[in-house]
Amino acid sequence: MKNLWFALILLFSASQLFGQASLEAIDDIPASLAATITADDLRAHLSILASDEFEGRETGTEGNRKAAEYIANHFKSLGLPTIGDDDSYYQNVMFTWTKWEEASLEVNGEKFRHLWDFLSFPSRNGEMPMLQIDEVVFLGYGIDDEKHSDYGKKNLKGKTIMIYKGEPMDKKGNSRITGDTTPSEWTTNWEMKLKKAHEKGVKTVLFIENNLQKEISENRRFLVGAKMTLGEQADPSTMYANSAYISTNIAKAIMGKKARKVIKARNKIKKKGKSKSVTIPTNMKLVQTKDIKTLVGNNVLGFIEGSDPKLKDEVVVVTAHYDHLGKRGEDVYNGADDNGSGTSTVLEVTQALVEAKKQGQGPRRSILCMLVTGEEKGLLGSQFYAEHPIYPIANTVANVNVDMVGRVDEKYTDNPNYVYVIGSDRLSTELHDINENVNKKYTNLVLDYTYNEDDDPNRYYYRSDHYNFAEKGIPAIFYFNGTHADYHRTSDTIEKINFDKMAIIGKLVFHTAWQLANQDKRIEVNVEGRN
Repeated sequence: MKNLWFALILLFSASQLFGQASLEAIDDIPASLAATITADDLRAHLSILASDEFEGRETGTEGNRKAAEYIANHFKSLGLPTIGDDDSYYQNVMFTWTKWEEASLEVNGEKFRHLWDFLSFPSRNGEMPMLQIDEVVFLGYGIDDEKHSDYGKKNLKGKTIMIYKGEPMDKKGNSRITGDTTPSEWTTNWEMKLKKAHEKGVKTVLFIENNLQKEISENRRFLVGAKMTLGEQADPSTMYANSAYISTNIAKAIMGKKARKVIKARNKIKKKGKSKSVTIPTNMKLVQTKDIKTLVGNNVLGFIEGSDPKLKDEVVVVTAHYDHLGKRGEDVYNGADDNGSGTSTVLEVTQALVEAKKQGQGPRRSILCMLVTGEEKGLLGSQFYAEHPIYPIANTVANVNVDMVGRVDEKYTDNPNYVYVIGSDRLSTELHDINENVNKKYTNLVLDYTYNEDDDPNRYYYRSDHYNFAEKGIPAIFYFNGTHADYHRTSDTIEKINFDKMAIIGKLVFHTAWQLANQDKRIEVNVEGRN
């Protein structure tokens, strides 16, 4: 552990660099503890976590196991108790690992490429070694609703249908199902159409996707490499018809001479809201075969027991995900910012909390510093913890989540002294106020709430591990630096990290967690309708 006076000098230097308020008094305990979170220590952690040796830390790989071991060894060096499975620092998480062994499509002798001309989600499809298709039925939007049905009384058992995404709209832009501009579940819930098709006996659904490359980009983490789900995965074919999203070029190849009839049928739906199907003869071959394995990953647990006998059963959970995208061939996705930066920050926050214990000034409530796996696979590690908590959800006070805090985005190019704050007021205005107050007292960062707006198109509130806690009614705050051109690219590397900025955000994370753990009264959930 670093010399405390030396750490205070470092903090003072950082405060001058970033315009941070200097300490009010040399005996300010929280400030002296936060001062142990330094750029040098953060760099030391991240230099290891984001190295090629850890191979991008993809869940289920050797690189991910090495990262978990590194984190566990850090907790061990701090003298933390082993509260995990089998007297370890790990909470074991079982996954089903699924990827395409082959996904291929051929229309009238022309071969099309997966993840270029079409895409297919392994988690939504059963095994189909070879499907020979001699006709495709154009079926509008594939909806069966009392206000609009494309199915009617048609017998489509064993058939392949081709449909549009979304739902029919009138001339004013209103949904013919909801009656206004708000889309129905037939648009917002992908399961609806595939479940209905399965119910009707449809073999395969082909979705016409007007911007396939955008769809591929937005779903990259589910399409590149393996898809993971918690536990043992049920066969998707028991719930859904098989499916693929096809480009307009493939749709035209399928339609052939029937293209005019399909367009006429589509226009009739748009103009009158009345469905009309078109049967299209074709010569198609679709192959969808999968490689399926089960494996175990780990959430890594660093527990600091509270010092107050009356409050120590209550727990503040501080999280960051340590997994990333792994390797693709020889290319390593090091994930320095996403989320080696958050992981390193939580390791430093943990060390500061342990120092408090050593000084006899430990937090009154307990704090669980948890590095989770499986975030890039759909927030799976934090979902598992929320469903199988080590400490009761009812006793969980708040979640403080750190995901990507090492870079500076374009908006703040000339002012790195900022952080985006997401979720702090969604369930508890008190959590929001705590963060504001400790920032004003200690760190003076610009707190930007742009991505916390209800209409934020990026929907970041739903895209990191804090959300699994918020869904359980636990107030959660998420610290984030915004995205950049290296997001989910091999170029997200350590030389681009701003460690001074990262250290100050680490101090804010510490102070917020410290206040949550030490104030007399547990924060209250006092907001409804924003989660």
